[in-house]
Amino acid sequence: MTSTPRPGAPAPTHAAAPPVAVLGECVADAFTEGGEDATSGLPTLGLSVFPGGGPANTAVALARLGTPTRFLGRLSSDVFGRLFRERFAKSGVDLSRAVDAAEPSTLAIATVGDGGSAEYAFHAEGAADFGWTAAELADSAAGPLSCLHTGSLALARQPGGAAIEGLLAGVRERATVSIDPNVRPLLVEPAVYRERLAQWCEYADIFRLSDDDLAHLLPGAPPERAADELHAAGVPLVVVTLGARGVLASLDGSRLRVAAPETDVVDTVGAGDSFMAGMLHALHAAGALGGRLDALGTEPLGSALEYGVRVSAAVCEVRGANPPWGRELGVRG
Repeated sequence: MTSTPRPGAPAPTHAAAPPVAVLGECVADAFTEGGEDATSGLPTLGLSVFPGGGPANTAVALARLGTPTRFLGRLSSDVFGRLFRERFAKSGVDLSRAVDAAEPSTLAIATVGDGGSAEYAFHAEGAADFGWTAAELADSAAGPLSCLHTGSLALARQPGGAAIEGLLAGVRERATVSIDPNVRPLLVEPAVYRERLAQWCEYADIFRLSDDDLAHLLPGAPPERAADELHAAGVPLVVVTLGARGVLASLDGSRLRVAAPETDVVDTVGAGDSFMAGMLHALHAAGALGGRLDALGTEPLGSALEYGVRVSAAVCEVRGANPPWGRELGVRG
């Protein structure tokens, strides 16, 4: 990994920066537990429900690491919505700009396979997360921000996705834009993501892909070629997470690789979301967020990637998306 500063990059500042806002969905992750009814002998299926959702996981992880974090979401008043609010409150996430929504929460039934990977069946029709209006978004995103991180289902599903794209075009004038598409083919056809990819690249300063996302969005492209294609479309920083093989990042074509630490994997739920939180936390602490990443060199980026994989590994060692607190890892910044 090179530590050469990006040519012409000014030294990062460590002055207090505005918060990071995370925009997107909350999902109730229900894990199945088979059994048998003691009276009838009939097979039963129990559910252990955890608060989740890619953007929500990232917001919780950011706040626990110590970054001032605001969640921009449409939160239902149902039982799952109350679960989400409790998780955010206990993690220190600012919900002052969240929308109280009448629609139900999104539910995902998760089955964990060999190696800890999870497969989902989603129940999301008419859910609160995807009903954003332009007016709601303008109010939620008002005020100083250092970064707006979004993606996943909220960006890809309509009618809210189009409104979020409109917000990103304006937010770019005052904050770094980070996008994690987090492709969910069971709910949105990958072709829909591919159709919007070029537009998202025009908005994004940071674009993160998992290896699964890469296979859906740029089939057959190795990570290096994918990075070059996304750079050509306008993205300064491309990050490809490769599971146990670590991370590849490309900053305007300068490549960095970071290995994943050895981990006793329980499951991988929330691993990518928590990686993003760790990386954004370190970049925020280094004063690199707030614009087009002009202050970012490869050395602070490498440190941010290394912190991100540490956070991700910690999540893989526990059940569900339960990110660590900064005091458990050693706070950066």
